[in-house]
Formats: sequence, structure tokens, C-alpha cells
Amino acid sequence: MLTVLWVLSFATGLGRALISPPSGALVVGGKDYAKIQDAVDVLNNTLTKEQLIFIEAGTHHEQVDIPAFSGPLTVYGYSEDVSSYTDNQVVITYSDALANEDNDFATATLRVRTSDFKMYNVDVKNTYWQADSDGQALAISAEVGNHGYYGCGFYRYQDTVLAETGSQLYAKCYIEGATDFIFGQRAAAWFDGCDIRVLGASLGFVTASGRSSNDTSYYVINNSTVATVDGAEVPDGAYYLGRPWREYAWVVFQGTSMSEVINPAGWSVWSTTDPQTDHVTFDKISLRKKSFGEHLLTFFPLTA
Repeated sequence: MLTVLWVLSFATGLGRALISPPSGALVVGGKDYAKIQDAVDVLNNTLTKEQLIFIEAGTHHEQVDIPAFSGPLTVYGYSEDVSSYTDNQVVITYSDALANEDNDFATATLRVRTSDFKMYNVDVKNTYWQADSDGQALAISAEVGNHGYYGCGFYRYQDTVLAETGSQLYAKCYIEGATDFIFGQRAAAWFDGCDIRVLGASLGFVTASGRSSNDTSYYVINNSTVATVDGAEVPDGAYYLGRPWREYAWVVFQGTSMSEVINPAGWSVWSTTDPQTDHVTFDKISLRKKSFGEHLLTFFPLTA
């Protein structure tokens, strides 16, 4: 029920357009701050009431690191239609990969380490491209709970969205990638009404759940779509819905429309030498798939 309420509050909390800053917001791109990080750095980390940042239309070439604050933080992107990501006019872009850092978190274009965080209508891109040994490069690292992302876009090849810990909602967002591009370990992450798009590859995996114990974390993709990025060439069946990063992986796709790009087997093992399948929960519920023409209520078998 909490997730449903979040979706409703996001959908009704704003009008159709947000082209001027809310009262009290710090403004990026105008006379106040040239960089998003500059605005973040002047926020009061002991204030318990909500703080706001409004980003004017434009592309921001920077890495943004949001530390822990005592109160809520909301970031708004300029948009003439806040109902989805399709009219987003704010882009944060940066290029970094694991080859240059000590861990995945540090590669993220947007790193969020505070709770009670919401972001509206901002596109986040990591422009580092595919590599055999250093391809892990995050668009967003959402590291704690009570996060909500509405009408945002996340773009990368591998490890695009890290939903790591706590309750997280991604509503009417666009998420793009090829390898394990929705992943994390201890989040209760709900993706609602999202457009998930796969890049050109001969083999790919949408999700990688790193749930390592029988806890309450999960990854649910609800009422969404999965298809190929416009213009990309991908063989039918090249992508799996997910593979288990750890042995208690828990991922569900429900009420979600999928194109022929998804392999009929649905799910894959982590690898042939280390399958990680002892305690996994992988499911498709009321799946709508063009080639299947059926509604599935049972688990899909894992394949090597």
C-alpha cells in the first residue's frame, strides 16, 4: 500500500508543467548556482524540514554526490509536462567506470546517500561505454531508503540503476542498459509504469538481484514495458529478465509488456560454474508477451 500511495502522491503532487522554481528552492542554472553540486554543498545538513533544489533546463556535465541530510530533500527538473520523462529538459551527464574507482558507488553520475529523497523529471547519464573489464559504470547509486524518482531517465550500458537499500520507488521512468542494469542487494524497490529499454547486444540481463539472505528486500517491475532501444539491432531472445547475483535473489515482473527480445526461458543462472540458484524467487505474473499469448502464474525455469 505504501508504494501505491507514493505513486498517487507523485502523480497528483505537481501540475502538468514545472517551469519556475517552487518557493524557497535553490535554483541551478540561473543567477544562483552554476552547478548542481554547488547547490547541494550549501544545503543545511542539520535542518529537519524539507529542502528544495530546482534545476533550469540544460545539460550539466558533472558528477553529483548528495550526502546525508537530517531532513527531506526534493530535486525538481524543469519540465513543460511532468507526467512522464518524455519532455525532460534537464540532463546530468558524466563519464566514469570501475577501472578508475575503488567501487561501483563512486562511478555514479548521481550518488544519493541521504534518505527521504525525491527527484522529478531529470535525466541521468553515464557516458562511459562498454568494456570487457571495466564496464561497470552507474548512472545512479541510490544507497539508502525512502527514495522516490518520478519521470526520470537513467542511461548507461552496465549497472545503470543501483537500488541498494531501503524502500525505493521508480515511477514512469525510462531505464536503459544491457548488462545487469537494474541491480542492488537490500532494497525493496518498486518500478511502476516504467519503460525499460535494452541496447544492442547478443546477450543481456535486465536485473541482477544481490539479495544474500531471507530478508524482506525485493525488486518488482510492475505495469511496465520491456523492448529494444529505438534503432538498436538485437536478436530475438537475446535478453533475460534477470540473473541471480546472490543465492536469495528475488525479482518479479508483473503486468508488464515485453517484446520478442526477451528469451522465452525468462531467467538465467549467474554463470555455468556458479549458478547461484539455491534460494531464488524469479517470477512473471500476468505477463503480456507478444510471442507467448498466455498469462503465466508459475515460476520460469532457470537456464544455463
